[in-house]
Amino acid sequence: MSKRLGWLLGVVLVSVGVLVACGSKYNSSSDGLLLVGSQGSGLIETFSFNLGKGTASAVDNTPADTVAQTCVLNGLPSSLVVDPAGAYAYTIINANTVCDTSNPPVTSKSGILAFKINSSGTTTAVGSVVGFNPETVFFQGTTTVDSPSPAVVPGTMVMDPAGKFLFVADRATTDSNGLYVPGAASVFTIGSGGSVTEVPGSPFFVTNPAMTLPQQGLDIVSVAATPTVFPAIGINGVQNAVCSEVGLNPPSSQYLYAVDQLGGQVYEFTVNSSGVLSLSAQTPVPVDALPAGIAVDPCDRFVYVSGSKNDKVSAYTICNGTTTQSTSCPMPADGSLHAVAGSPFPLTGSVNGPGPIVVDAYGNFVYVVGTLSNTVSPLRISPVSGALSSASTTATVATGQAPKSIAIRSDDSWMFVANYNSASVSQYAITPATGTLTVEQTITTDNYPWGVAVK
Repeated sequence: MSKRLGWLLGVVLVSVGVLVACGSKYNSSSDGLLLVGSQGSGLIETFSFNLGKGTASAVDNTPADTVAQTCVLNGLPSSLVVDPAGAYAYTIINANTVCDTSNPPVTSKSGILAFKINSSGTTTAVGSVVGFNPETVFFQGTTTVDSPSPAVVPGTMVMDPAGKFLFVADRATTDSNGLYVPGAASVFTIGSGGSVTEVPGSPFFVTNPAMTLPQQGLDIVSVAATPTVFPAIGINGVQNAVCSEVGLNPPSSQYLYAVDQLGGQVYEFTVNSSGVLSLSAQTPVPVDALPAGIAVDPCDRFVYVSGSKNDKVSAYTICNGTTTQSTSCPMPADGSLHAVAGSPFPLTGSVNGPGPIVVDAYGNFVYVVGTLSNTVSPLRISPVSGALSSASTTATVATGQAPKSIAIRSDDSWMFVANYNSASVSQYAITPATGTLTVEQTITTDNYPWGVAVK
């Protein structure tokens, strides 16, 4: 089969793989919907789960032939997100040569693929993969463009809380001459029908691109954006107290924070109304060794960064001019980060290799995935200082093998972790008042699940 035909069939198979009827039905009034991207089958699987009991089952999925369908996307799906309305999902497709029989092999282009989430709980691919713009790098003192421009190597992807933009961490790479190309951040706007378009000027470097190569450091491993909307009222009618303070409104300014893993620091960008990034003049803030994941609390107060070497979490106050920050933020109200007293906070229990990190829907708790210890650590956020403490008498809860990603439902009731080496997703019921996790059934998936998202 030609590569072109394989790609065309791939787009069809992505849709058909979740439409053939042999699983359960999804009822939006009583069920949640879990989406999982598998690198073994190349499919986006969907699972319906009962919001009361948590019982989950595949939604009309055919059992995937992981040998025949490894290349249906002609690449490997990784990060996966769902928009706030639950209408569309987006996944990164990483370039892959495994299935290419050309001589020499031709690497497929990395990009983003959109899916429409149907009322039945199935998904339908929207168009084809939208590739990343190349990383154009200029050599210092010349007008010579690095040619051919190196392709973006995507890391993690996040969506801003308003559902307007997709932000992607671009890993450090090398060009065709073996020269080091620093990391950056790519930005896509989300249009009608779930379409995505890369913002002019993207990718955006964390330093001036007119530099002498090779450049050390600047490996952007993860990004997180501040909110321009606050969480909706919870199902119990009570919103997080900080978000509903008198006079506290959602911010009009937006910032993006980018984690440089090799340099051990966090850079700040401002985000304009079109999604264009401008690097802040503020000095990047240091974080604990080998930072991996980053999360912003939904009430625009704090930023948390996991440190994978020393098993700690660094915490920062976002200096944005709110009245509660008069003493904790000596910085201007420009999105600057100020370290929380006591930071970095050690993770207790048998935690190893903290990576993905998430804040719950109302800004009360942080959950950190131990990628080497196969654990999740629940931590309580002090609403005054942002300091972290253990949220439970049990320091950690077990996951499957090699967890890769984590997602929490917007009503703060359910959490899911994709287990790469276990072909499964761990499911937990959340007690919103305490942050306690109750282990529910394990969901069997196709081989090598990576991305996970929930609506």
